[in-house]
Amino acid sequence: MRTDVKLQNIKEIRKELTRFIMLYKFGLDEINTKIDILQEEFQYIHDYNPIEHTKTRLKSPESILKKIARKNIDFNLEAIESKLRDIAGIRIVCSFISDIYKVSELLQNQQDITVVEVKDYIKNPKPNGYQSLHLIVTIPVFLSDQVKEVFVEIQIRTVAMDFWASLEHKIFYKYNKNVPEHLTEELKSTATVASELDYRMEKLHHEINQLKEDEADEEALLHADDKGQYHIPMALLESFMSEGK
Repeated sequence: MRTDVKLQNIKEIRKELTRFIMLYKFGLDEINTKIDILQEEFQYIHDYNPIEHTKTRLKSPESILKKIARKNIDFNLEAIESKLRDIAGIRIVCSFISDIYKVSELLQNQQDITVVEVKDYIKNPKPNGYQSLHLIVTIPVFLSDQVKEVFVEIQIRTVAMDFWASLEHKIFYKYNKNVPEHLTEELKSTATVASELDYRMEKLHHEINQLKEDEADEEALLHADDKGQYHIPMALLESFMSEGK
């Protein structure tokens, strides 16, 4: 085959792959819209936003080509679509561990999101200490002539988990994936420290919320009406009456 024909074929492949990747960008846009709505609802209605920040990732054509070669996947769009489920990815960083499961539940309850797979690396951390909640979902993308179900990988983790994963990634690739054993052990140890920090902060969070609830109950109990009279909540009054019987 002549060189110019080969170049033309490569250009056509890249063009087709770029068009294919656009579907995944649209899938990310759909997920991002849902997350934005959840954030605004929490902020304005619940006065609390469990999501610290988000970050999206879309594999490049070069990255996809390398992965299908490494995994020995047939080079056709149908095979790539069925075998590679992490072309589009979004990372959601939450304040607390309980927020991770709350956000996950809210996303999974969306009618147009189909959950394909759930991997809980929080309850079952990876051997290196990595923690995160992974969801593989599909979401419909409405094009001008068809509707396509697109795979999106969602990773949900705390700030501490995200900090650890980011630094572990940098160290891992600095050593070209051949990290010395003593550093591997140290990384695993720091993952345990990060996990302990998460649980301690979660405990503080719950205690502060309980104090707020107690203060609100006390204020409601002592709240006076226009005539200067104090009202006791009916449920509390009934419990006192039942105890006196």
